[in-house]
Amino acid sequence: MSIRHLALRASICVVTTLTGLATIPLGAQTLVEDSVTGRVHEIPTVTVEARRISPALTATSPLQVMGKVEMERLGVYEVADAVRHFSGVSVKDYGGIGGLKTVSVRSMGAQHTGVTYDGVSVSDCQSGQVDISRFSLDNVSELTLTIGQTDNIYQSARAFASAGMLNIQTARPDFESTPSQVYATLKAGSFGMVNPSLLYSQRLSQKTGLSVYGNFLRADGNYPFRMWNGSKLIDSKRNNSDIRTWRAEATLYTSFTPKQDLLVKAYLFDSERGLPGGVVYDNPYAAERLYDKNYFGQFRYENRFSDRIKLQALGKFNYSWNRDYNEEASGITDDRYRQTETYLSATLWAEPVRNLSFSLAQDFAYNYLSTTLDRCQYPQRYTLLTAVAAHYRHRRFTATASLLNTYITENVRIGTAADDRKRLSPAVSLSWKPFEQAGLRLRLSYKDIFRTPTFNDLYYLVIGNVNLRPETTRQWNFGATWSRSKWSFLDYISLSADAYYNKVDDKIVAVPSMFVWKMMNVGKVETIGTDVNLSAEWHIGGQLKCYLTGSYNFMQAEDVTDPDSKTWRNQIVYTPRHSGSGSLTLETPWANLSYNVTFASERYTLAQNLPNYRIEPYTDHGLSLSRQFRWKRHHLRVQLDALNLGGKNYEIIRFYPMPGRNYKISIHYYL
Repeated sequence: MSIRHLALRASICVVTTLTGLATIPLGAQTLVEDSVTGRVHEIPTVTVEARRISPALTATSPLQVMGKVEMERLGVYEVADAVRHFSGVSVKDYGGIGGLKTVSVRSMGAQHTGVTYDGVSVSDCQSGQVDISRFSLDNVSELTLTIGQTDNIYQSARAFASAGMLNIQTARPDFESTPSQVYATLKAGSFGMVNPSLLYSQRLSQKTGLSVYGNFLRADGNYPFRMWNGSKLIDSKRNNSDIRTWRAEATLYTSFTPKQDLLVKAYLFDSERGLPGGVVYDNPYAAERLYDKNYFGQFRYENRFSDRIKLQALGKFNYSWNRDYNEEASGITDDRYRQTETYLSATLWAEPVRNLSFSLAQDFAYNYLSTTLDRCQYPQRYTLLTAVAAHYRHRRFTATASLLNTYITENVRIGTAADDRKRLSPAVSLSWKPFEQAGLRLRLSYKDIFRTPTFNDLYYLVIGNVNLRPETTRQWNFGATWSRSKWSFLDYISLSADAYYNKVDDKIVAVPSMFVWKMMNVGKVETIGTDVNLSAEWHIGGQLKCYLTGSYNFMQAEDVTDPDSKTWRNQIVYTPRHSGSGSLTLETPWANLSYNVTFASERYTLAQNLPNYRIEPYTDHGLSLSRQFRWKRHHLRVQLDALNLGGKNYEIIRFYPMPGRNYKISIHYYL
């Protein structure tokens, strides 16, 4: 036998021997006595605890995360209430429990804010705005808001296509300890509000589980209000603000293999509500009714081929039907709208080199709208989105870059369709930790993105304009994050501050032309602002613990369309210069007490900032008291809330007074 073969056999023997020694259990090792004392000493178990660094502190772009624990601590009941605690966000609320609620990030408009539900996008091709009041918090485990470029490159191409992205993540059952779970809630409150819900999860097999969720909401919404309309004080009650809503979801989780997962979801939303309208000239009369039906089915499939490569596929079919019925003195209108969307997405992620990953995402969407309006053009839209992204992560440096290609083509049954649209949208973001030990990080990001004109912008009656260009947005952000554990009397503190500059060109606005209004690209908006977020925790004595959170936003969003116009350098409509929120929670062995506050400075209802168009600033205070009860596997949580303690009917939208002081009680049962 040759020397080479002998050496190879010897090497194999050595490796085999070392491998066998490495796999011997510690308990089987020979105990050696101390040569000095003659005894065997057992080393006590040492537990090392460290706080997991929040992704919001390491992100290269502003990222805000709110989990289930934080939602319960704040005592929020709706998605919109939770989102109000994010900095840089404006929630348009048209009043009451049934009022429409949309989200705008850094004054760019609700059409620039994307929404995903369990990772799959939610869209509305008709208006471009997503009404987040249709989602319930009962089965939501986490809310995430990203502004600008996201570090998560393993996502759909559509997730790259918005200036800001709100992700709603529903709760996923854990069947490790029990094969079934029940989570039931009952909420009741002022103005006839009753809201029961039930979430039931069942493990069907070792690889498959099923969750079923149902929710019903009803409210009269006829709250009293007092507001000034010019020089006249109006003391009345809101009417036509009732709501009846049904929500239902069924989610199937299955794992074909340890590396392949599939999630399938079916969703149903059925609502009838009154739209109370604005209180104009001391007339609170309203008779407009809105009927909504929204059904969709979606899936998410993932195949993790290895630690270095994985594939994600998404699909969705969405059906929405709306009826807008209004009985006015001028006559009855009964308009109906139906839209459908077919959406498919595939994303391939690979990490060829350690800490350096790439992704390629391809999306296709087909949208269709039909209405009962005269001269409806029945538009159809085909959208292709392709995103290429790269992400590099080092201990002290992180970088993300992406390039999105958009191609949109449309056709109509009647009239002329809008031209095809093709555009490249780049984005880049960086994060740097200048000191090894300190918890300070600096970040810088840029994103060039746009929003396509909606079907209403293009085709709605005579107002629509098929010659509209996309509304483009350029976002710059520079910020810093800092965190520290066990500092002074604090157990933990984190702070983030971001300065940003946004420029919106070709803003789409309605402009009077001869005897009609027309949608036009005539607006330019320049925004300079600052976001600040604070979070802290500390113990008082041995059994009391305090949580403090706060956010502040300064936003100077001005019209820079025409230096000679009367609106030059005026703050854009419904955008406060100063806004923010705060909460203080005291946890005790007996009960938890939370105080919450949100505020906003003055706003204006028209582009020209005159006193007649000014909306007063507001501050909304609330208290929440909760107590947990446990007995074996049964968990019961009771929460009492007093909202808007000041009792003021402030306005977020002009002539839409919000409810005054009101109360809620909720009972949560978990098994």
